[in-house]
This record gives sequence, C-alpha cells and structure tokens, in this order.
Amino acid sequence: MSENKKFITRRAALQQSACGFGSLALAGLCADSAYAGNPLAVKKPHLRPQAKRIIFLFMQGGPSHVDTYDYKPALYKNDGKKMPFDDARTIANTGKRGTSERVMKPMWKYKQYGDSGRQTSELFRETAVHSDDLTFIHSMQTEGVAHGPATLFLHCGSTNFIRPSFGSWVTYGLGTENENLPGFISLGPIPTSGGARNYGSAFLPAANQGTAIGKAGKFDANATIRNLSNTDLSKDAQRRQFEFLQRLNVEQLNSTNRDFELEAVISSYELAWRMQNNAPGVFDLSQETQNTMAMYGIGEKETDNFGRQCLMARRLCENGVRFVQVTSGAAGGASNWDQHSKLPQHAPQAKAVDKPIAGLLQDLKQRGLLEDTIVWFSGEFGRTPYAEKNGTGRDHNADGFTTWLAGDCLKSGFAHGATDEFGHKAVKDKVHMHDLHATLLHLLGLNHEQLTYRYAGRDFRLTDIHGQVVKEVLA
Repeated sequence: MSENKKFITRRAALQQSACGFGSLALAGLCADSAYAGNPLAVKKPHLRPQAKRIIFLFMQGGPSHVDTYDYKPALYKNDGKKMPFDDARTIANTGKRGTSERVMKPMWKYKQYGDSGRQTSELFRETAVHSDDLTFIHSMQTEGVAHGPATLFLHCGSTNFIRPSFGSWVTYGLGTENENLPGFISLGPIPTSGGARNYGSAFLPAANQGTAIGKAGKFDANATIRNLSNTDLSKDAQRRQFEFLQRLNVEQLNSTNRDFELEAVISSYELAWRMQNNAPGVFDLSQETQNTMAMYGIGEKETDNFGRQCLMARRLCENGVRFVQVTSGAAGGASNWDQHSKLPQHAPQAKAVDKPIAGLLQDLKQRGLLEDTIVWFSGEFGRTPYAEKNGTGRDHNADGFTTWLAGDCLKSGFAHGATDEFGHKAVKDKVHMHDLHATLLHLLGLNHEQLTYRYAGRDFRLTDIHGQVVKEVLA
C-alpha cells in the first residue's frame, strides 16, 4: 500500500496499536462466550414461540379511536349536547370533576367490512379491506395523559424512569436471527416525547439498543444506516485490513483479564463490519418490482414516505430483524395525530399511512410472513369523545382507546373489550398497556415475569410488577 492513501497504513497501525488501537473490530472472539462472540446470538425462549418478530406501526400523537375504529352511535345521537365527563385530563386542566363538555360526533362515516363485519371509518378504508385478518382491542388503557410520559410508557413500560425499550427487551431475550444486522431497528423515530429513549437499551447491554434510520416525517430513497459504506477502500483492501485488526485484537484481549467492556466494543465493531458487507443490499428498495412499490404507495406524493418505511420493515423482517418500528410522521401540514383544534387534519395523516399499511398486510400475507410476524398498530393513547374547549379537536384520552394486531398467532376478525357508549373509558375486558406488552412477549416465546435484568440491586422487567397475558386474543 502506498503511504499517500487516505486510510491508515499497516505500518502506522502497528506503531499506534499500543495506544488502544486494538479495541477495534474483531470477528469470532471467545467462542466459549456468547456475549464475547456475539451478544445478539440466538437464545432459547422460555415458551414455544408463536411468532418470531414484530412490526410496530406507531401513530405518533394519538389518533382518535372514535373517528377511526371504535364506532359509537351515541356520539351521533348526542352530538352538540353538553354532558359531564370525568377524566384525569379535564380534572388537571380545570381542577373540577364532572365538568360539562360538548359531545362531538365522528367527522368521518363508518362502514362494516369483511365477513367479520368490523366497523371502520373511511379514514382507513384500504386497511379495512383486511379487517378479517385483524385483531382489535377496544379496551386499551395506559399511563400518562401527556405525550412524553404516555409515549415512554408505550415503548418502555414507564412514564418517567429510564427503562429499556420494548425492542431492546426482545433482542435481550431472544437475540437476532441474522448476525449481519441489528436485532432492533427504528425507522423514522421522533426526536421528542422521550426521543432516543424510545429505542434505547437503558441499563441493558448496549448491543440491545435500537438502530435509528431516517427522521420523523422524512424517509427518502437515501435513508440508510449512516457511514455504512467505505468509498475509500476496495472490498479486498477492506477485508485485508479487517483481518489484520482481528489479529491485533486477539493479542490485546488475550493480554487482559477477561475485559468485558473491551469485548463489547470489539463485538460492536465486528457487527459493523458484517453490516458493511450485507446491509446495503437489504436497504436497497430498487430490488423490488414496480407492482410491489405501487402496492405500498411508493412514488405517490402522500404515501411515498410511509410506504418506504413499511416496505423497508418487510425487508428487514425477511432478513431476521426481531423488532422493527415504523413511525407515522408529518403529512399534509400536520405534525402528527395530535389534533386538539384541527381534527380534520386526521384526513391527511390517514391518507399518508392507510395505503402503505394495507400494502404491508397484503405483502406479508402473500409471502407467508404473517405466519410468524406480528403487526402492531397503536398510538400512545386515544382522544376524547367531546370537543376540546368546545372547538373542533379532541383532547388526550388514556382511559380507553383502540389498538389492533395482525398475525396468524392471533384471532383474526376478532374484537376484544369495549369502551362505554361514548368511547370515553374502557369498561369491558380492560387491557392495560402492561397486559399488551406481556401478551406480545408471550407470543414471541418470552415469559414477561422471567424476562428480567438485575440492575442497582433489583430485578427489572418490562412489565414491572404488573401485566397479564390476554389469552382471549390468542389463536
């Protein structure tokens, strides 16, 4: 190699190795230690798994369940009437109980779909075509009435403390099926409401944290893992350099007394090396057919952004990524689903995600991936059945809202639980977010009570000391 290249020479590497250069990438270290060789190596589940992976469709801001999936005739009957509503949000804002609020009917028409006859508003008419493949939970409840706490609770099972995210718990418990990719990827994550904590590993090993790709509301054709390609070296030169670094790291590691921190750093660089050689092909959507791209709405102004995320999620799942999160970002001038005074903005938000979600469900089904993949659709909470401050929007509602799941391991075309006649509070077969987390882990083969990590003198788990598996929704 010539001395005037931009990369470090072998001679310079040897000269600097005593200064810590040996902590760079290494492959196949310490075969007797799963943590040293590959911290994301496949692990034995607690139970017989019914699914291998999850695609989480996060509707940032909280879509209105009574305008989308929770049909309530009483809202039409009482539209415009002042009625008393007790909830944490109104009490916090007014300091009073039983304040009168104006009931507001849905702004979009409902229709029954499929053999199951599930009611869905015209906001999600394309996703509704797949109603017979969906499992609705209409009795969701969560913690936190503001976006920050509720979003953290949705992702991490805690409203304020720094805790590992759902995807991190999954990779910690199961590892990854593909050692050339991260086990947990977040596509277009939001920078607010907890930001990186929503895909962080907290006190779990760093290898379990999510890898963020793209930004909220912006996931273009160039979205990929940063610094993935090395344009300065040929493939052969990169391989020779990497093999040389392996030898240096073996010597340095052998000279230490089981340095776990060094092993972790070495493993992370090893994963980076494997990703450089394998990930570019996974992120290349141009390999897909035009029919597939059109099915996701890619190339259409309203749906291109979210469509790319959904198609990428399918490709990542095909390649062994355990947990993929897709976030609904900006659309049509709206920043998210949080509409306190401009509920009509739900229309462009829904327009941006409806066709891509329908395309994802169709694609997964025709490829046989719904057999071992769970699709999870949810916001951090729902919206109130009354107009906020007598306006044209709805306030936050953590006491009752709807989420849906899809996958062969779940009862399809099925609805579980119910809110009251106005869609205000869950009243039948209530499902707390802890329960949903426990159920999803169960389907992946993880017992939420056994999935623990000892930190600061106590055992932590995603569901804390709560959570029950909702057996009624299982196939």
